[in-house]
Amino acid sequence: MQLHRSAACGQIRQVKAKTVLRAAPVVRSLVCQAKWQGDGEEKLQPKEIILRSVNVAVLGALLTIGAAPRPGNIGIQDYGGGIQTLSLCPRTPNCIATSEEGNDREHYAPPLTYNPQDGRGMKNPASQEQAMAELVAAVQKLKPDGFTPKIIKQTKDYLYVEYESPLMGFIDDVEFWFKPGPNARVEYRSASRVGESDGNINRKRIRAIRQELETKGWRSTGL
Repeated sequence: MQLHRSAACGQIRQVKAKTVLRAAPVVRSLVCQAKWQGDGEEKLQPKEIILRSVNVAVLGALLTIGAAPRPGNIGIQDYGGGIQTLSLCPRTPNCIATSEEGNDREHYAPPLTYNPQDGRGMKNPASQEQAMAELVAAVQKLKPDGFTPKIIKQTKDYLYVEYESPLMGFIDDVEFWFKPGPNARVEYRSASRVGESDGNINRKRIRAIRQELETKGWRSTGL
């Protein structure tokens, strides 16, 4: 049995958890009902509804699903021989990464450039510092599907953001890396920590950020 991130609720990811075998369908149903209450019914938060309906021991496991530990593959990976990149995606479909270009087209997404040669790169090129400020502003402004961004680490060429879902606290890990070189290229990786299906939120998130950055002169290098 699995918890599913349904189209109706849009928040719960697929999660394999033995501790919620019996409670999973109940929780999914109750959370969805909480979003469709009539005006005359008592207004309860999803966690309050669950508290009234689910065994307390099982509840503890349910409400900490989103608090999975931070992955160990965050950051720029050095494979030797001058090869550096962000991590590849797991086999599950809930991840996209520029590093997958030569490995897995299903997980691949094209990198960005903040100085396209037929755009502001020719007329008024931005510095890396300016481009990082534009990226940070876009991240802080946007909340695709209601996920709240929290910047965990920022350097002159790297940005790591945790995105938390609005309902159950699921975390997505999103990284951006300003790759050294002449093309003002920015690579990225957006991955869900738990489950398998993500309702396409990782692609939607990056698309929203890209579209916001395009208003500043950025462009995708592969579209």
